[in-house]
This record gives sequence, structure tokens and C-alpha cells, in this order.
Amino acid sequence: MKLRTKYILFVVIIHMVALVVTWFIFNDSRVWFIVSEVFVLISIIIAIQLYQQLIQPLKTLMQGVEAIKDRDFNVKFLSTGKHEIDQLTDVYNQMMDELRTERTRQEQQHFFLEKLIFTSPTGIIILDFDDNVQQVNPKALQILEMEARHVLNHPIDDLGHPLFDQIKLLKSGETVVVKPDGINTYKLQKSHFIDRGFSRHFIMIEDLTAEIVAAEKNVYGKVIRMMAHEVNNTVGPVNSIMQSALKTDKLWENERFDTLKDALQVAIDRNQNLNYFMRNFAELVKLPSANKQLIDLHQLVISVAKLMGIKAQEKEIEFKFQLASGSFKIMADEQQMEQVLINIVKNAIEAIDFKGEITFTTIPDKKSFIISDTGPGISTEHAANLFSPFFSTKKDGQGIGLTLVREILVNHGFDFSLKTITDKKTNFTILFT
Repeated sequence: MKLRTKYILFVVIIHMVALVVTWFIFNDSRVWFIVSEVFVLISIIIAIQLYQQLIQPLKTLMQGVEAIKDRDFNVKFLSTGKHEIDQLTDVYNQMMDELRTERTRQEQQHFFLEKLIFTSPTGIIILDFDDNVQQVNPKALQILEMEARHVLNHPIDDLGHPLFDQIKLLKSGETVVVKPDGINTYKLQKSHFIDRGFSRHFIMIEDLTAEIVAAEKNVYGKVIRMMAHEVNNTVGPVNSIMQSALKTDKLWENERFDTLKDALQVAIDRNQNLNYFMRNFAELVKLPSANKQLIDLHQLVISVAKLMGIKAQEKEIEFKFQLASGSFKIMADEQQMEQVLINIVKNAIEAIDFKGEITFTTIPDKKSFIISDTGPGISTEHAANLFSPFFSTKKDGQGIGLTLVREILVNHGFDFSLKTITDKKTNFTILFT
């Protein structure tokens, strides 16, 4: 029962009892009975006025409570001239001012945080209490190459992506650097914050590819320049001395020195090979800027296929073409793109032991080009290091072919990937975006 109802019930009962009592007491005196009834009526009027004065602050408070429920912090009350009510009014108005100021401050902070997350160059994924993805910023979607509807409100354990496979293994506060596709390098960091007394996790994905590539290039550039300098300084004079010796006929009049003469020639040839070896490395360091022009990719593919055809025939490898009808125009440096295709096809040929297929496919709608081979594929162990400088799976490999390919494609701004799709099918994909 409400307090107001109790008060009204109490006043009604008291005055009913008073009326009955006065009836029995002043039943014999009509005048005194009327006087007592007048006093009872006056008491009722006073009780009603007191009730109205007492209930007014409560009504005022209830209006304030309704405003707070509706989150309307702009409602304020005017002074009434009554001390008790004005005290309540002053306290209420002060509280509403503080609530309004706090709400404005929180809204500004929330807007700033949302803007910061949305424009952050770092991918950010925020989870709810059940580890479902509640929020994901554009950079994270770009890195994951996924649409928001395929990520939001999904449990993180159900999302199939190489980065999520790594994220699942992270504990709060841990950081790891991963290279899921052998090309791009990412720093993953998992942490948490307290929301309404409970812990919620968030993940930060930082793309380190550009920094890592720049650092690698700076390091191997210095190493290659130093090696080239030392090799050239040594090989040049040594070759000159040996060639001078070979041209001195008097030294070789005796046939017993023929073996030595042959050995010198072998040494000269080996030095020439060493020079060629160093020039390959120097090309990686001295790669010029791309001179982009409008070229036909189809013509370039056919030209490279003819160039590499003899090498493919030696292993009975067949070239297949699934080129779209008409031309396929791209803006690129023709010589550099030719070098890219030669390296990719060369690697595909070497990946196939004997007999197989290499397929060239163009998809104009997606602006993509795919070179597929039927080799054994890429192992998980090697996938992360494919484009690393000096890394090679071949016994006599120099480890610069795919590094050169990466440099050229990155300089052109083309996205690319090298993946084993199924057994006996590995795709090198280039996106001309």
C-alpha cells in the first residue's frame, strides 16, 4: 500500500471516529454537537491542505525521477518560495546539471573513441562478453579481406582465417608477430578492459609488412653491396693475371703443363660465374623505379611462354592458356613485368619433377592473373619464408627470384599471393588493382 493511501485512510478513520464520538457525547445538546461537527470539518480541511503541501514535494520528485528514467537531463524546477520544497529543488537542479555535464563528457569521449577506432591505421576487433565479434574497424576488414556481415556477431572460434587461427592461441596481454601467407607480416596483440565489472577482450592487428620489407631491403642491400665490392676487387685482378698467363705461349710449350692450363681456364670460368652470381644480387638492390605504360598482358604472357617453352619441353611440361578474349591492358613496366613472369614460370617448371601442366589464366572482371602449376605444392614449413631474401628450397638456389618478384610487384602497387590450393595445384595470383 502506498504511503499516500495510508495517510488518506488514517485521516478518514480518525474523523469518522471523531464524528461518532461527538454524536454520543453531545447527543443531548444540539448546539455543542453542531460546534463539534464544525471543528471536525475544519480539521478535515486542514488535513487536506497539509496533505497537499506534503504531497507536492513528492510529486516534484516523481517528475524528476521520470525525467531521469527518460534520460532527459534538461528538466529543471523553479523555486516555489517554500523552504522545504526549494531545498529539494536546489539539490535536484544541481544533480541534473552534473548529470548533464557528465553525459556530455561521456558522449564526447565515446564519439572520440569511435572516431579513433574507425580511422585507426591499426586493425581493431572488439569482442563481447561471450567472445563474439561486437565491433571491427575498416582497417581490420581490409587486412582480413572480409565483409563486416561475415564477421560481426560471430564467435571468434568460428571464423576461418589464418590470422584468427593465431588469435585463438593468444592469451590476454600476449603479442606475436606472424607471417601467414609468406608475404605480409602482422603484429597481433590481445588485451582486455573492464565493462560493467566484467572482462572483455579486444585484438589489435598491426600491418608491419612495409616496415619489415624496408628493413630487410636496407640490410641485404648493404650486404650485397659489400659482397659485390669485395668480389669485383678480387675477381678482376685475378682473372687478369690468369688470362695473361694463358696468353703467354712459352709457359705452355711443355705438354705436361696442359692440366695446369685447363685448371686456369676452369678458374676463369668459375670467376665469371661468380661475377654473374653477384650481378643477380646487384639487380635486386639497383632495381629502378617502374616506368609504367599501357601494355597488353596477353602478348607478354605468350612471349614469356615461348621463351620458357624449350625449358618446359625438357621436362615434358605442357603450357595451357585460359586467357580472356581480346586484350588485357594493364599499366606496368613491361621489362620488369617480363622479369616477374619469367621468375614465376621458372619456379613453376622447377617445382614439377617430370610431366605436368602450367596454366595461364586471366579474369578481366576481377583484374586478376593466375599462373597454376601441378607441382607438389608448398609445405606449411616453407610458406612463411617464400619471399624472404636468400631463402630457397632448391639445393643451389640463391633465394633472390621471389624476392625480386616481390620488389617489382610491391613497387607497382599490385597485390599478389602464392598458395597451394589443392593437391597438385599451386596458384601464383596477381591482382592489378
